[in-house]
Amino acid sequence: MTAVEDRRLSPYTGWTRGHWTALADRLLAAAGRYRSPGGARIDLPGPASRNGRGSDGLEGFARTFLLAGFRVAGEGGADPGGLLEHYARGLAAGTDPASPEAWARPDELGQSKVEAASIALVLQLTRPWLWDRLDDAVRDRVVAWLATVIGQPYPPINWVWFRIVVESFLREAGGPWSASDVEEDLAVHASLRRPGGWLSDGAERAYDHYTGWALHLYPLLWTHLFDVTGTLCPGSLRQQWASDLRDYLDDAVRLVGTDGSPLLQGRSLVYRFAAAAPFWVGAFTGTSSLSPGLTRRVAGGMVRHFADRGAPDGLLTLGWQHAWPAMRQAYSGPGSPYWAAKGMLGLALPAHHPVWTDVEEPLPIETGDVARVVVAPGWLVSGRRRDGIALVVNHGTDHAHPGDQRADSPLYARLGYSTATVPPLGSVPDNTVVVLDADGRASHRAGFETCYTTELPGGVLAAASTGRVRWVDTDGDDSPDHGSGRSGPVVPGPVLTVVSVVRDGIEVRLARLGTADVPVRSLRLSGWPVSDATRPVTEPGAAAARTPALRSEVRSLRGFTTADVAVEAGISPLGEWTAIPFVATDGPPAPGAVFAAVVVLDRGGPDEADPSLAITADGRHVTLTWPDGVSAEVPLPA
Repeated sequence: MTAVEDRRLSPYTGWTRGHWTALADRLLAAAGRYRSPGGARIDLPGPASRNGRGSDGLEGFARTFLLAGFRVAGEGGADPGGLLEHYARGLAAGTDPASPEAWARPDELGQSKVEAASIALVLQLTRPWLWDRLDDAVRDRVVAWLATVIGQPYPPINWVWFRIVVESFLREAGGPWSASDVEEDLAVHASLRRPGGWLSDGAERAYDHYTGWALHLYPLLWTHLFDVTGTLCPGSLRQQWASDLRDYLDDAVRLVGTDGSPLLQGRSLVYRFAAAAPFWVGAFTGTSSLSPGLTRRVAGGMVRHFADRGAPDGLLTLGWQHAWPAMRQAYSGPGSPYWAAKGMLGLALPAHHPVWTDVEEPLPIETGDVARVVVAPGWLVSGRRRDGIALVVNHGTDHAHPGDQRADSPLYARLGYSTATVPPLGSVPDNTVVVLDADGRASHRAGFETCYTTELPGGVLAAASTGRVRWVDTDGDDSPDHGSGRSGPVVPGPVLTVVSVVRDGIEVRLARLGTADVPVRSLRLSGWPVSDATRPVTEPGAAAARTPALRSEVRSLRGFTTADVAVEAGISPLGEWTAIPFVATDGPPAPGAVFAAVVVLDRGGPDEADPSLAITADGRHVTLTWPDGVSAEVPLPA
């Protein structure tokens, strides 16, 4: 039976808890058709990950187990669909070394370390209805399988929480565990903390959705499900984590578009609405500063965004709205997208909880324009109420260290990301300022230095970054894709400085180049990619493209003499055709000269007059003056 929309309770999404439970049931039923005879694997169709089909089947089991656990916990243990019985069979077979469906142990396969955490988390969440009812022999085998994590090496990223969760469950179950492992992993987590409640997924400048769906999710769930007496985690640390989450959510709620789309940036985007997880963990643990109605609005908007656009259509596939295998990383298998279950953690809250009974409240972008500086990732966050698009201009994130010599990672190092666009796989990179060498190859600038990010009077945001660009031959790098750029022989180029000034959702992008020691053809500045099922409309001789939903335009303010649009097919999950407008110089740019362009992404509407631009005599500052009289002076680093 289809749930009926309730626009009184949910004026923005129409969804009630009944829509969520119905979606969960459909997802579980569709995946359950691929359950192995013993129940230990869910062998979903699609290309295998580099870990092989056995690992992928475990992934299907563990990640759908998350959703089943949330579903049953929210009903107080009621399980009319017999979900836990299916997973109990799977636990028995998967941990039996003599079973043909035996899982690779965490000390044998790295991916098992990840999936072990989902299993342990749900076993704790549903303990009275599953773990306590398992046969002693099965419990012993599960403990033995999980215990192989003890003392194992874990990369110093979000993975440390997988070991903390597993060993904490072992402790609760009376099994072996290592206090030194937990202490070591908590120290790694502490090293990942950054200003404003943000966390980097590793020592590199790796800011993405892992901040929310992993590095904020597990700590507070841990304190509420496992370490309830506080013997492992002191109260001061709990308070710190809660404060970090509140600060992070205050930013994250501004990174969601009116249509519910999360920001299309960073790796593992096939997890889709897992981006709702940090909002739910705030409600689940009572640590959120967001109201219950706003929590349901943002989380429900994300899930409905995909439900209304074909994902899921039965199964969650490797893609975004629909299947698009090119989005997968090397570690992605057919079961990977079911980490989206994290975005349905709210189902573990009972029907009488305020997140289900309070009236939905609007997103920040639905009540006014958004303008914010987020220091840790080096982002200028902007959104206009009339467009409903949230976007960031990026001068601090590249999944690299300063001075890195690798190529740019498209999902991290672009100058802009939004809730309506995604970096395509075409020949002209979007949202870049690049130097073209004599052969027309575009330069890379990952490893740049962030100069500043600041908010100025009049709602003006500004940021700058600088660094020596390079050309990288990556043809020989076939290493697994974990988010960083690729390596290869490097030809060093000149120093490139880029400044962004954003007001009312429109960016003025400035660039200045140092002296080049190699032949340079030109300087090119590209704008936002727009994608659609049909070929976008372009204007001859102009850097502008339109789809029925979006407009992207780049207008030269200073120095650029040519304008064009690159149009290609099959390079984006958002549509068959993608267009990227760009402007360029006719020849080599003069060292020290300042180049500037206006970069626009919107849903149409009135054209707005461009600001005037003046440069101080010493070339160290730029003043922009808009037609309404607002003026801003920004530094132009040498």
